[in-house]
Formats: sequence, C-alpha cells, structure tokens
Amino acid sequence: MQRIGFRLKLKKSTLDEYVARHREVWPEMLEALRSTGWKNYSLFLDRDDAALFGYFETPSLDAARKGMARLEVNVRWQAEMAHYFEALDGLKPDEGFRQLESVFFLP
Repeated sequence: MQRIGFRLKLKKSTLDEYVARHREVWPEMLEALRSTGWKNYSLFLDRDDAALFGYFETPSLDAARKGMARLEVNVRWQAEMAHYFEALDGLKPDEGFRQLESVFFLP
C-alpha cells in the first residue's frame, strides 16, 4: 500500500466555501474514490496561509489517478473545485497536487 501525502494552495477568499463543499461531498464521488483505490483519505487546512495538506493510501497511485480520470463524476467534481486553487498551471486539482516525500512512519 502506498501512503501519499500532498499539498495544494487554496485561494484565501474561498476557504469557507471550500470547507463547506467538503461537508457535502457527493455520494457518487465518495463511491468513485473508494472503487478506484483511495483509502483513508484526509484533507487538512492551514487557514493562515491557505495551504491544503492531503493524505491517502492506495495500492497504486497511478492506477488510482487513471481510474478517477475515466469517471464522469470526477470530471464534474474537478471542474467545480478548480476555482478554489492557486497555481494549478492548467491541471485539474487531482493532477496538480505536489506530492510530498515521506520521511517518517510509525505503524
């Protein structure tokens, strides 16, 4: 199982709305994540600098990303979420995150 940590930068003006949207993630989006191998998925927000840290586990990051890319619900979700982020350089949020190096793990 791969443990994936990542970060993204949110626009400060959208933080409250971004958080609210994640209180009501579409059930079909949650099922899509589960069915394509995204497990123990968490998001953490630092409101001081609008940094978003994410963590999830997956058997294969490549397969999980490819699986989601094929699903219409993910295309819709990513399109709706894109305006919350800074510096995606034309990528969708699930493609534009910066993967972090794992330096310690306590099982």
